[in-house]
Amino acid sequence: MLILPGSTSLSEFANQKLLDACQTQGLPVTAINAQYVHFIAVSTELSDAQHAVLGKLLTYGPKRNDFDHAGELFLVTPRFGTISPWSSKATDIAHNCGLSNVSKVERGEAYYLTTSAYLTDEQRQQVKALIHDRMTQVVLDDMDDAHNLFVTEAPGHFASVDILGQGKQALVDANISYGLALADDEVDYLFTSFTRLKRNPNDIELYMFAQANSEHCRHKIFNADWTIDGEVQPKSLFKMIKNTFAHTPEFVHSAYSDNAAVMEGNTAGRFFPSPVNHQYEYHAEAIDILMKVETHNHPTAIAPFAGAATGSGGEIRDEGATGRGSKPKAGLVGFSVSNLHIPGLIQPWEIAYGKPSRIVSALDIMLEGPLGG
Repeated sequence: MLILPGSTSLSEFANQKLLDACQTQGLPVTAINAQYVHFIAVSTELSDAQHAVLGKLLTYGPKRNDFDHAGELFLVTPRFGTISPWSSKATDIAHNCGLSNVSKVERGEAYYLTTSAYLTDEQRQQVKALIHDRMTQVVLDDMDDAHNLFVTEAPGHFASVDILGQGKQALVDANISYGLALADDEVDYLFTSFTRLKRNPNDIELYMFAQANSEHCRHKIFNADWTIDGEVQPKSLFKMIKNTFAHTPEFVHSAYSDNAAVMEGNTAGRFFPSPVNHQYEYHAEAIDILMKVETHNHPTAIAPFAGAATGSGGEIRDEGATGRGSKPKAGLVGFSVSNLHIPGLIQPWEIAYGKPSRIVSALDIMLEGPLGG
């Protein structure tokens, strides 16, 4: 594994913001220096010329000649066993530049913290929480530990859940141990189906069912029957939403049947090459209007920036994939959260209801989510 240091990873503003966050939590941190570090796995030794090419590829961003490596190291890298989007692109670029013996390029961030006192284990955990995304990253104490980024584990063997021998309880236990979040009726359905097939389900099948039949994919709550005060309601939540279109479908070309809805627009000029003479010309065409709504609640509650960013990306993807394709023009992002509990600005009506430990605070969502969305 080769290790090549890179540019400064934090702007002065971001550096000061992180330092303030550390000191607000009572951590004895007096200075922070952070820089990118590149880790490269190679199949054969690089020549001097290849080293030069690799060095040029990994030279980017602002440079600091006075970078200080003093202090305690916190090395943030992608989680072991994963490939970051940055790594995929960087490795492709290296291959396109003739570095075929570069197996993988990965990037981490090295934080060097100067402190006025030794950090306790609890304080180190506080620092780690401030500098990494626990969903996608890990924090290491030593540069050499980064070699685990390139360790390839052998594929695991699938396991079966013994419902034929242990009955439905085996499926109930698997639901908990695998974290499938299956509802009781879904457990009953799977047990009945595999009993009828006279075989045990394997873990892959259960994982696939849990994802494909999840609320995110199936909208089971929105499509569910509703009974209020003993009276069955005529419409599900989804049918209520679709009710407007059912009564006034005019000017709507497509709704609830593609990746996004399309309504009638106007005739306007478009500038593109003529298929006849291949010259750029204006063409009068019907320009219809596309609309799409995307929700990304749970991911944004766990990792606000990344969750909101992938939500926006999903919306842009679906818009571009509607019909024969479209061009997204504008987007609007909104967040609905609980009390913010801004330090030093607590409001009389704000009550601390608590939250699951896996999600961040409402304030964190509003500070980081809009930047991602």
